[in-house]
Amino acid sequence: MVVKINSMGIYGIEAYAVCVETDISRGLPGFEIVGLPGIAVKESRDRVRSAIKNSGFTFPSQRITVNLAPANIKKAGALYDLPILVSILTSMGALTNTFDDAVFIGELSLSGELRPINGVLPMAIEAKNLGFKRIFIPFDNAAEGAVVDGIDVFPIKKVSELISVLRNQTSTEPYKTITRDTAQATFSYDFSDVKGQVLAKRALEIAAAGGHNILMIGSPGAGKSMLAKRVPSILPDMTFDEMIETSKIHSIAGTMLNGQSLITERPFRSPHHTVSPAGLSGGGTILRPGEISLAHNGVLFLDELPEFSRTAMEVLRQPLEDGKVTISRVSGSISYPSSVMLIAAMNPCPCGYFGHPTKPCICSRKAVNQYLSRVSGPLLDRLDIHIEVQPVKFDELSSNEKSESSATIRARVNHQRKLQLERFKGTPITCNARITTDKLHEFCPLDDTATTIMKRSFDAMGLSARAYDRILKIARTIADMDNSEVIKRDHIFEAIQFRNLDKKYWNCLLYTSPSPRDRTRS
Repeated sequence: MVVKINSMGIYGIEAYAVCVETDISRGLPGFEIVGLPGIAVKESRDRVRSAIKNSGFTFPSQRITVNLAPANIKKAGALYDLPILVSILTSMGALTNTFDDAVFIGELSLSGELRPINGVLPMAIEAKNLGFKRIFIPFDNAAEGAVVDGIDVFPIKKVSELISVLRNQTSTEPYKTITRDTAQATFSYDFSDVKGQVLAKRALEIAAAGGHNILMIGSPGAGKSMLAKRVPSILPDMTFDEMIETSKIHSIAGTMLNGQSLITERPFRSPHHTVSPAGLSGGGTILRPGEISLAHNGVLFLDELPEFSRTAMEVLRQPLEDGKVTISRVSGSISYPSSVMLIAAMNPCPCGYFGHPTKPCICSRKAVNQYLSRVSGPLLDRLDIHIEVQPVKFDELSSNEKSESSATIRARVNHQRKLQLERFKGTPITCNARITTDKLHEFCPLDDTATTIMKRSFDAMGLSARAYDRILKIARTIADMDNSEVIKRDHIFEAIQFRNLDKKYWNCLLYTSPSPRDRTRS
């Protein structure tokens, strides 16, 4: 008799049902797993055999065939250990097969204990959607799985405990997660500690309020990294849907903390500049989300931007535009969401002091050109806000006066995001930075003066269509902060101001102003 046990699998960030079919028949003793299993799945044979023996059962000395259906999708990971064990015990008669409404997932140790696995949250969501009533998971994944309403979650520590529950020898209640209401978050870094940098703080607040990408250029020690690390403290609160979507990605990647049920604060990812293109976009033999997707609904911070490889930087272009990463392989393609706020920081030249008010630059003009040219025009065009972070003066550093706190700024940002969510209700748009081209004129109305200024600036600065769109989106956010439904003169002027540095560094200074070193030589 063939026994069927329900389990789940992961493809991208979505789960799908897997039916574990087991047949024990006469013949030479053997244990085969079919259905396109990966290496870790094939190794289940040894783990399951040992777990059955160490749980007080005799492993059958017959021919065992296990099929993982559907057979056209490759199965990866050790999460099929538990359903394979249950199916074998049921085929042996040790359990009664009344598990049509139940799902089993989990990795086994040789002694029969259950170990935590990745991807429990999306699997529990899909199990509920498919109509299953119960799901049995490792104990360490209990908080994560119990977030899903409408399905009973039973966390299991070891096989003997599971047998007692399935035989109704032990009464157990489904695991109940802690309330979804989260306490007020505490951050290690606060904007109240920032001295000076008024323009930079204003730009970062605009970026946080509208979800805009931002590039900071400045000399070493000016405070670029310091400012970026404080951005999470002013980001708006996450909606529950954003928590679920973000948590699904981190669940699959295995970055959820032990006992953590949801990602409740926006992620902040800061990969080293040696990261590979696949490390940013995702991939590998077993496809996994990369840094761009792990920063979904949060911040991706790239410090020392020109030091990243050219191929790694160019990987960012499509995700920044589309809000998703698509990884294509021979076996198929997978899309991971990647709606991020990109913060990039860089020096203006290799030595870092090109354009510094007091310290001379020792780089040649050619070296400056080569350094800045590492950041391509198309990538630069996708960075909404460009700001120059100036060195802080002594009087500002030595002052005991506290700056505005992150909590105060965050309250304003939350207010702006609520206005945007109300404006974009009924559309897939979540913030001003995500306004689609066809909706720009609807959501970004300009008065006559602002229209005239925008036209003159477009012609004088030689703006691209993408730069034009992004200036309108920034102006929309600035107008929101000014409680204005219509974009006015001052809003456009400030938005244009944040698009000047690409002209300054990548055009004017490169070809008209020789460096101090060149002047010395001449």
